[in-house]
Amino acid sequence: MTARFLRGTAAATLAGALALTAAACTNPGSTAGGAGGPKDSAVVGIAYEPETLSPLLGYGKDGNSKIFDGLLAFGADMKLKPALASRLPHISDGGLTYTYTLRDGVTFSDGAPFTSKDVVFTYRTILDPKTNNASRTELDALKSVEGIGDDTVVFRLKYPYAPFAERTVQAIAPAHIAAKQDVNTGPFTTRPIGTGPYVLTGWSKGEKLTFKANTSYWNGAPAVKKFTMAIIKDDDVRATRLRAGDLDGAILPPNLAAGFKDDKAKKTWAATTYDYRTVALPTHHRVSGDTAVRRALDLAVDRQAMVDKILEGAGKPAYGPVPTDSPWFAKGTERRHDLVGAQRILDEAGWKPGPDGIRVRNGVRAAFPLWYLSGDKLRQDHALAYVSDAKKAGIDITAQAGTWEVIEPRMKTDAVLAGGGSPGDPDFDQYLLLKSDLAGDGFNNMAWYDNATVDRALEAGRRTNDPAERRAAYDTVQRELVKNPGYTFLTHIDHLYVVNDAWDGPSTQIEPHDHGLASGPWWNVESWKPKKAGATGATQK
Repeated sequence: MTARFLRGTAAATLAGALALTAAACTNPGSTAGGAGGPKDSAVVGIAYEPETLSPLLGYGKDGNSKIFDGLLAFGADMKLKPALASRLPHISDGGLTYTYTLRDGVTFSDGAPFTSKDVVFTYRTILDPKTNNASRTELDALKSVEGIGDDTVVFRLKYPYAPFAERTVQAIAPAHIAAKQDVNTGPFTTRPIGTGPYVLTGWSKGEKLTFKANTSYWNGAPAVKKFTMAIIKDDDVRATRLRAGDLDGAILPPNLAAGFKDDKAKKTWAATTYDYRTVALPTHHRVSGDTAVRRALDLAVDRQAMVDKILEGAGKPAYGPVPTDSPWFAKGTERRHDLVGAQRILDEAGWKPGPDGIRVRNGVRAAFPLWYLSGDKLRQDHALAYVSDAKKAGIDITAQAGTWEVIEPRMKTDAVLAGGGSPGDPDFDQYLLLKSDLAGDGFNNMAWYDNATVDRALEAGRRTNDPAERRAAYDTVQRELVKNPGYTFLTHIDHLYVVNDAWDGPSTQIEPHDHGLASGPWWNVESWKPKKAGATGATQK
């Protein structure tokens, strides 16, 4: 969801492939050091897979795609650095024109040269309404893109969009291949060609993605020659596979990561994130759409208890999409746990306790279902804690697990325990999450939130470069969410990864909700080097 509420990261249901093929995963850690020689392969366990591998449909829009590069990239400190561009852009015309000079000598993995034509093709295709890219509105400011010769690209904006340069980490597709296919269904969506450090060698849906090093990569061939992402949606199975040696690393919830703290051969990495868990409360349900019910739930929920008990301290309370330690967070919008206050709001709104303690108004019980993704322990635990807190206020919520195929058709009327979050500019999260005219657009605005004041503030925030005006706009958004919270934000989650301590180079960035696939200690796997025999590992978290 970067605010699109990605389906856990992906849009596809992950049929439960719990084992990799023997060829890919027969004790993949066995080559580390010793007689096996230097380790040149890695297999990591992730929870979700992408729906597509095409940048034209959304893959790689936030960088770290492995197969592709953007014009720019984020470094470990989340500062922009040149990638396919040879330098940061020249910004002119009052912030309306961005000029990029492209890097010389870059080729796609099939040997074809990378030029400005590929950049122009990528951005124009994404903006084409016939392209099924749910993130198109993220480029709303873009008026035109054109190439000048093979080595220069000029973007012209409709309005001065402050974070535009951050949008140019967007992965670039090869025009000579993708332009000859149906953009939405062609083979490029599953068998892509890019300029990135790795070449896709296979994708077994629901099972694994396999890559080999791009030996002609412009930034040097990776030392990790083979890289596999094993798709294992069940947290417990992922931990078991890691312990058995089938995986070299995995993302794990806190309670399972803790089981590896005494394993001297492994290191636990903790990444701070913008990743939140929230309950989308659909406007079209007569209970969850009631403002009094929403406000009461916002006070009834015990966020700190969720951080302490579910996350074991690896996170912090969430009061909106913006983390409390972000400079964009609106101070004073924190909501305390106040069960008495929640009950008072419901009493004043006419929701009176019935014989069983569940509130009723005009013959309607304060009850509704809450869906969460099956196999996701953190979502399950958040959902059950939310149900328990709501019950104390007299609201009867029934938690139900399901796949996205089951959940998605119900999102207009049923509550969903969702996730989202994107580092960087506040526009990245809030616009897709809250803009009223995006309601029902896939996983955008899942709650069908409709607030004219918020709509105006979101437009104001993205249409000016003035820092004070932008801060005022996003403060308005966050304060409106206190008055009418269409979502109950619960926690911001630190991501925990356990990785064999066999390489020099792993690190973490500030991560989005999209974890494991483009993030994790392997966000820079192309820079890893095998540790020399006898090298001692770093201290665990």
